[in-house]
Amino acid sequence: MRLWLSSVGVVLAATGAGSFTAYPDLHGIVRAGTKLEPDAVVWLDAAAAPPVPSARVVLDQRNTTFSPRVLAVRVGTTVEFPNNDRVFHNVFSFHNGKRFDLGLYPVGTVKRVTFDHPGLSRVFCNIHPNMAAYIMVVDSPYFAVSDRRGEFVMPAVEPKSYTYHAWRPGRSELTGTVLVEAGAAVRVDWP
Repeated sequence: MRLWLSSVGVVLAATGAGSFTAYPDLHGIVRAGTKLEPDAVVWLDAAAAPPVPSARVVLDQRNTTFSPRVLAVRVGTTVEFPNNDRVFHNVFSFHNGKRFDLGLYPVGTVKRVTFDHPGLSRVFCNIHPNMAAYIMVVDSPYFAVSDRRGEFVMPAVEPKSYTYHAWRPGRSELTGTVLVEAGAAVRVDWP
């Protein structure tokens, strides 16, 4: 995995007494050897970082598939599980992370779950065994999921040294250190 700072996408962050500091977006790419890795969650340890405004978070159900397949959220986030399919679903997670069972619910219904502690929740549908998704809950405002090209962006990362983590379905978690500053880079490859 390589991390680097972008020269664009600067966000202003309050530093107290009415002053603001510009923090750049952190761009990265995830690889295993020479292969690009989509659906990888990358996050920086920063539990004490200030909260950031959160947008509506949705794990959709459509065509008997969860979308997105991999989702990352900060501790305390409520995720909506709308049933936009043509059939009933029963969404649940009984492994690690947050344990929940939303019961059977019809088309047009939305259920919600608040993820109150860090960890990985493997999400399934009791009725459709082919449906699976992953929700990685992190105690940090700095996280992202890589796209189909293996690329990701973390908005407004305060420059300093961090421990980073990377996880992807079917792979073990990676951990390392990165110094976030202009031109900083780190490369870690899954074996």
